[in-house]
Amino acid sequence: MSKVMWKPGTFIYPIPAVMVSCGTMEKSNIITVAWTGIINSNEPMCYISVRPERYSYNIIKESGEFVINLTSKDLTYATDWCGVKSGKNVDKFKEMNLTKEKCNFVKCPAIAESPVSIECRVKEIKELGSHHMFMAEVLSINADEKYIDEKGAFDITKCNLVAYANGKYFELGNQVGKFGYSVKKKQ
Repeated sequence: MSKVMWKPGTFIYPIPAVMVSCGTMEKSNIITVAWTGIINSNEPMCYISVRPERYSYNIIKESGEFVINLTSKDLTYATDWCGVKSGKNVDKFKEMNLTKEKCNFVKCPAIAESPVSIECRVKEIKELGSHHMFMAEVLSINADEKYIDEKGAFDITKCNLVAYANGKYFELGNQVGKFGYSVKKKQ
């Protein structure tokens, strides 16, 4: 086995492709983000990284809040479209026929069609270069009840979530293991 050395870059794939909603119910926007993830579990925190020249950047910076909306196979077209169009020029909710959903703790809307919407409040902005990282406290996770089973457990595998890798979108596939299976005692 041999590997070829490449110059340093952004090559950790796949990554989630999410739509981040911001603003208010009256004046909102959606930005597609792939630089996102978990940064802490106790207190729950996540991040999004956004270029300062993006229209949503100042909306998020000024309001101090946003919603991460996970995307499904059915939302792939809207996810891509919201990533290549500017909210400065179009109403992305209207153009993509997406429904604004009132949140519990933030003023910006969630996307009703998203299987999971995560309400976030910015705690710190880290200026990193091309992108600034909005580190945020997770205030609420709102999950579509159709993915909750009779025992009250959320089954994220039924959401047909989408990931992004090397300029393409992929529907997540088959389970190949679960946490701890490598050390589980055989019966």
